[in-house]
Formats: sequence, C-alpha cells, structure tokens
Amino acid sequence: MKSASLRTLLVVFALVAVNVLSAFVFFRLDLTEEKRYTLSDATQTLLADLPDDVHVDVYLTGDLPPAFKRLENAVRETLDEFAANAGKTVTYRFVDPDAITTPDEKNKLIDRLQQKGLLPTNLVANEGGKRTEKLIFPGAVVSYKGRETAVLLLKGNKAASKEEQLNQSYEGVEFQLASAIRKLTQTEGNRRKVGLLYGNTQVPPSRFADLLASVQENYDLFFIDMTKPGPIAGLDAILVPKPDKPFTDDDLFKIDQFVVNGGRALFFVDGARVDSISNEGNYAQPLSLNLDDLFFRWGVRVNRDVVKDLQCAPIPLNVGNLGDKPNIQLLPWRFYPLLNNFGSSGNPIVRNLDAVLSRFTSTLDTVRSPNIRKTPLLLTSPYTQVLKTPALISYNEARQQPDPQTYNNGIRLVACLLEGRFQSIYANRILPGDPRAKGFKTEGEPSRVLVCADGDLIVNDVDYKRNAPYPLGFDRFTRATFANKDFALNAIDYLVDPNGVIAARARTVALRPLDKIRVDANRTGWQLLNLLGPLALLGIVGVMWQVVRTRRYGR
Repeated sequence: MKSASLRTLLVVFALVAVNVLSAFVFFRLDLTEEKRYTLSDATQTLLADLPDDVHVDVYLTGDLPPAFKRLENAVRETLDEFAANAGKTVTYRFVDPDAITTPDEKNKLIDRLQQKGLLPTNLVANEGGKRTEKLIFPGAVVSYKGRETAVLLLKGNKAASKEEQLNQSYEGVEFQLASAIRKLTQTEGNRRKVGLLYGNTQVPPSRFADLLASVQENYDLFFIDMTKPGPIAGLDAILVPKPDKPFTDDDLFKIDQFVVNGGRALFFVDGARVDSISNEGNYAQPLSLNLDDLFFRWGVRVNRDVVKDLQCAPIPLNVGNLGDKPNIQLLPWRFYPLLNNFGSSGNPIVRNLDAVLSRFTSTLDTVRSPNIRKTPLLLTSPYTQVLKTPALISYNEARQQPDPQTYNNGIRLVACLLEGRFQSIYANRILPGDPRAKGFKTEGEPSRVLVCADGDLIVNDVDYKRNAPYPLGFDRFTRATFANKDFALNAIDYLVDPNGVIAARARTVALRPLDKIRVDANRTGWQLLNLLGPLALLGIVGVMWQVVRTRRYGR
C-alpha cells in the first residue's frame, strides 16, 4: 500500500515539475522528413522582432474538399508555428463565409473581401450525380496597427495538375504570410534601398506604375540620375528597366564599379527594337545599348534576335467581316511567348511560379566567366523559331497556320542569374592620373546580377478609358494575370537578401499519393481493418491487462 502511494506521489510530482519547467523552457521537435513544421531562420527572426500585435483572418475554412482541407490545415499549422515563435504577438482566426446565414451580411462580406484583393474561387463537384458549385476565398487578411493587406494562399503554376497546384500552394504558405507581415511591419530604418536607372528609357512612367508601387511596399525607391557626377552609392540594388538609348562610357563605369563593390543589379533589356507593327509588317531592328562588353565579362550575351514560340499568348485580329461588322477573333501571336519553362525549379525566384508573359523576346547565350555561377531562370518552350534581326514582324502572320517542323530551334534562354565576384571591364584601362582611379577596384565583394532579354516583361498595360494602369502581367485580351510581377519581386528579394524571407520559397513538401488501383481493389479489406482494427486492439489490451492483474493479485 505504501509503495503504491509513493508511486502515485512520484507521478504527481513529476507532472507538476514538467508543467513548471515547460513555463520556462520551450521547444518543439519537427520529426517530418521535409521539416514542414520548421520555419526558416529569416521568418523566425521576423516574428521574434515584431514590435506590435499582428492578427490574421483566414477565410479558407468550412466544408471543403480534402485537397483544400489539406491546404487549410497547412495554413493553421503555419500560423500555430508563427504564434509559437512570436509568443502572444501573432493571433489568428478562421472565418467561414458560408456560416453567415443572412444574405445581405454575406454579400457585404464578399464585396469587402474582393475590395481588399481576395479573389474567390468557384469549386465545382459532382456529388451523388448532382453538380454542385461553391464559392470559396482561399486567402487571408493580415492586420497590423490599423493597416491591412490581403494574402492569396492559392498560388502555383496553373499548367500543373490540381493536386500539384494545391501542393505548391501548401509549400508557399509560410512565404506568403511572412511576406505580408514583413510588408506591414517594416520601419523606415530597416528598409533596403533600390535605385531605378530611368534616363535611358523612353517608356512613360505609367507603364512601370504597378512594379514601382509594389517595390515601394518593401523597399525605399530612389530615381538615379546618371548624368550627375559621382558613383552609385548607398543602394542595395539597381533596376534597369527596358532601356532604348545607349549607355555612355561614364554610365558603364558607374554600373561596373557598383556591381564590383557588391551592389546587385537587375537588367530587363531588349536585343531588338520593335517600333510599330502593321498587317503587312515592319522590321525589328537590332538594338545596341553599349552593354555588350559589360555582359560578356559577366558571362552572358544578349543576342540581336526575336523569338517566335508556339506556346504563346493571343491577340485580337480582324479575320474578315461577319455580315456588316468586322469579325474579330483571338489568334495565337507567336511573338508573345509564354515562359513556363524554368531552368532551375529549385531557385526561390522561380520555384512554383506561374507562366510569365513576354513580348518580342530575345535570347541569351552564356559565355565563360571566371568565378561566376550562372543559373538559368526563364526559358522558352522546345518549339521555337529564332529570327535574326532585321526581322519582319507582321500581324498577318498570326492568321497563318504554323508549320511545327519550322519551329525547331529548341529551348532558348531568356533570363539568367549570375552570382560571384565580378571583375571590372576597366581592369588595366584606368591610368593612375585618371580621376576615376580613386577608389577603383578590379574585383571586389561577392554580388548578384540578373539579366533578362525582354524589357517588356516588367511593363504593364494601361486602361486608357480610366487612365489607370493594369496590374503587371495582366493581359487585357484574355483577362488573365501572369506571374511577371511575382518574378520581378522575387528577383529583387533574392538579389538583395537570398537568406531573407525569400528563402521560405525553397520549402519542399513531397506528394505521396495512394495507389488508386490497389485502394479500389482492396477497398473492403481496408474498410474492415479501419472498422474492426481499433476494437480488436482494445480487446487485446484489455485481455493482457486482465491477465496481468490476475497473476499479480491472484496469489
């Protein structure tokens, strides 16, 4: 009797001690193969340094199909990890719009969510021979100090299967939520600085409006006047958007030294100039920007050509008359390639990215460059035709049925990431008496450069009726939104800080689908096992416990 009481006291004491210890010592173990419950270091740092409370309202909940339920569970688990790392700073709740029974209140909520930027998804299913439709909002709203931002949780490559796209969304939950928190909580003192080189482009500012507004949400944006004396200094990265005028030698020297000294740079440049197009056709001319020597030293070459791709976006064309009215149809325009081929799918810039819309794209070649690692990012489809400039571009070409045999130039590189220690093209060219010799370096700090052979990739369209820019990547003909903005913003994030929040995009969660044939063949056996197995297990445990008690107390 005494020994039993002593054991009971010891158990109670151990439980009390564990609970007291848990109040001071906190740890969690992630035993999954992919470490799916382990946040990236940058996300943990972000959450640990939150200056005030963050609240998240998630609208992906309710009666959902299993695949969407898995995504909901991933969001819940991620927010649990956020709350565990941030203490009481992060709170969340799940809101089911279908739980609102009053039609007026439900409609008001739907309108409010759409105004915030959460777009609904229409789920269609066949249940019991009946077609059912349901409107869901796979997103969340993050709130901080009276400000809000919408988070789209259903993101992925639309060319993938539904299961793969949902799994890609699963992998991106941490990045989407952490990016929203970073955007809301950044202060003026800890924002990185990005410079825009605007003097060499004639594209009006309204055509860059969406990209620049999105960049300003996370970075301090500066406009760089290259005509002013002095180096490019005090910036983390520079952006060169669609230049159409050559750079001077002084401009090249400034860019060269900025990169050699560890600055990051993004170039969205064209290899050909397309001024106008007609039904009969005009010629695309080679475009010289005086950047060839710089790019060649870094390890890439922008070719003077134009790509035609069978995987492309359509444009509206008048194909004749329909009665007394023109017959306008959407026809594939092979000079607008859809880039859905990513050279390094594991790179955070392009991982799980949707297709990117390009226009009059040129190609890149890589050349040998010491100490520079090259990562292909955007590539064409295998069915391409490369036209050397001058190349005739005619709208009537869209009305012709293409011959696939002529699209045999294979996969071509469009965007490339360069990483390493860059060497100056002015090595052994700067004399001691040259005013530029002060502070000149031939090789400096490790840096990163992205070169994309399509300047139009970051140019948004404009709704001239409303005099307002369309979102970057939005195609006004098909009303589809491509991943141009995601690509540009991911690239800036990675170039500025590859170990930052962007590192969460490298998360991988493997799909482990069941063998449907074996499941269907053994369905009855598995059902019986699930039904009778727990009962049998409980019975075995009960019998064993009774035998132990009989042997112990039967003596």
